[in-house]
Amino acid sequence: MLGCSGTHLPHQKEGIALLTTEIKPTGELLPAELLEILAARVRVFVVEQACAYQEVDDKDRQAVHVMLRENGQLVAYARIVESADPNAISFGRVLVVKAARGRGLARQLLQATLAEISRRASGKPIKIQAQNYLRGFYAEFGFAATSDVYLEDGIPHVDMLKQ
Repeated sequence: MLGCSGTHLPHQKEGIALLTTEIKPTGELLPAELLEILAARVRVFVVEQACAYQEVDDKDRQAVHVMLRENGQLVAYARIVESADPNAISFGRVLVVKAARGRGLARQLLQATLAEISRRASGKPIKIQAQNYLRGFYAEFGFAATSDVYLEDGIPHVDMLKQ
């Protein structure tokens, strides 16, 4: 099981708005926070991508949620989960809300997610299933493709690994 302790790190982004990073396991989320996360995930992964699938799954029960908030509003999100491989860890459901895209928040979110993984599971390899169009983005963080492209819910994906 992933550890349990919330983190809250404020920082300024370009002097415009207060951006905070919050990290909480599912059991520490307030009901309103959980609803906000699930609404954002459904908006991005089901509605925007026109992909009907079971967005909420059993991994959410033990997940650690990494949230970027701008002036209190969720603008970017990822969840850290255990991997099918017991010697590795994983993350997914990486998103930036539509109104906040194009400002580098995905990089900031990934940096926070990788730092939290390092804190919780130092030394473990990280295995992810990335949408294929993002493979170059993840490669910038040290991930390498380990599979051919395949369809997951009708969307091209690739397995990636960071040692």
